[in-house]
Amino acid sequence: MKVNIELLKELEHSIDTINPERGKIPIKILGYGELSLVFEIVNDPQHYAYKRSPIFENEKQARKHEYIFREYNRILNEELNIKTPPFDALWFENDDGKIIFYGIQERIPPESVGNKVIHHLGKKDIETLVLTVMRELKKVWTFNKENKILEVGIDGQISNFAILYYDPNKPRVDENSELLYIDTFPPFFRKNGAEAMNMKLLTRALPSYIRGLVNAIFVDDLVGRYYIWRDVVIDLIANFFKEQLPKYIPRLLEIVNDFFNQEAAKFEIEPITLEEIQKYYKSDKFVWALMYNLRIFDRYIKTKLFRKKYEFYLPRKIKR
Repeated sequence: MKVNIELLKELEHSIDTINPERGKIPIKILGYGELSLVFEIVNDPQHYAYKRSPIFENEKQARKHEYIFREYNRILNEELNIKTPPFDALWFENDDGKIIFYGIQERIPPESVGNKVIHHLGKKDIETLVLTVMRELKKVWTFNKENKILEVGIDGQISNFAILYYDPNKPRVDENSELLYIDTFPPFFRKNGAEAMNMKLLTRALPSYIRGLVNAIFVDDLVGRYYIWRDVVIDLIANFFKEQLPKYIPRLLEIVNDFFNQEAAKFEIEPITLEEIQKYYKSDKFVWALMYNLRIFDRYIKTKLFRKKYEFYLPRKIKR
């Protein structure tokens, strides 16, 4: 990919993490994650989507992560036949000597991303979309079942899939629809049982006074969920609460449980209940809301009281 690194360096020089769209280099926000921001550079002829990560402490960490990031994309595409967009990665030191890492993808039309699509589809098409996602996820656990060295994890939220050749003027998903998996950062895979990436680096976006506690208590469980198919599907279905579409959840539960019982019978996965979905979503909502508020407070302390730069983007208040 023909990435203009000098443009990214200029972006870093003038970046405003509180009001990112008002910087010297104009950007357009494509989407917020819980700990990151995806954006494009306005008038960029390459039409790339950028995911910025200032979590690395030195070049060794960045260099290792670049390898892991590329390897995860290779595994998904070549070994699992899960399509991802064309991608690249680069990193450099900013003006303060801090390592800034960029994961880069060919820009996907925002209207084709799953959490946008489901607000324009009919009931049957939403059911077909979820079933198609389940078949993509099956590729992961089929690979894991057969492979003795590598184990792959995945974040199966509906917002992490995009529909190829989607026409927003004729919103439709059918049995022939193809998906792209777009959330390959952070990369989830283990080799001989060891996590490829040091996932504790991800907590660097959290206030220092709770980081140790989160690392000690939550990180292993949080990351571990991405390697358990049943947990990934619970998160997938619970996401319809976040998208304000709870009316679809009972029928979607029937679909995924039927899938586990029929197309994935050899995995012997226990049926998921509505009570589990509700309990999980309530807990997930509380944890992320708490983390968000703590980060808002941390940003205030650093920028207003100590007049320091806050390195991380924070999403606008997320409706849950």
